[in-house]
Amino acid sequence: MKKIIVSAIMIFGFAFTAQSQEISKNALGLRLGDNNGFGGEVSYQLGLNQKNRLEFDLGWRNSRDVDAIKAVALYQWVWNIDGGFNWYAGVGGGVAAWDYDHRYNNLRYSDSGTYVFAAGDIGIEYRFKEVPITLSLDGRPEIGSGYYDDDNFGFDVGLGVKFRF
Repeated sequence: MKKIIVSAIMIFGFAFTAQSQEISKNALGLRLGDNNGFGGEVSYQLGLNQKNRLEFDLGWRNSRDVDAIKAVALYQWVWNIDGGFNWYAGVGGGVAAWDYDHRYNNLRYSDSGTYVFAAGDIGIEYRFKEVPITLSLDGRPEIGSGYYDDDNFGFDVGLGVKFRF
């Protein structure tokens, strides 16, 4: 009888622990936003523990005048609001390279460069229980030097969808 009770308590404890996890070990998806004109990003999250994770984003832009690529790494803290809702905040930084080529009235304006920046991150997410999908909305202020638009500050608002595995 003792073995059955101990086994039941252990099974209940494992089930309760599995339900209390708020961060997936891995998630891969897309983050869409203005991203200082960069467009979309491929996003990967690596859960470190139940309250902290790393996020790596690779953004790109391919337009008529500007081609660019941008890499961002963020350390995030995650707090549960209620049920599948979490909010998170983080800090990090990144590097980007850009190439500007514009033609106007037979004149050509061309420039290129790279820049590094520091970034913050704050957002909210919803984790569906039935399917391994997480939807998120966040804001990311960035400060650095060498932006192609001669501004040292950027703010990016993004909408993300990630598949947990």
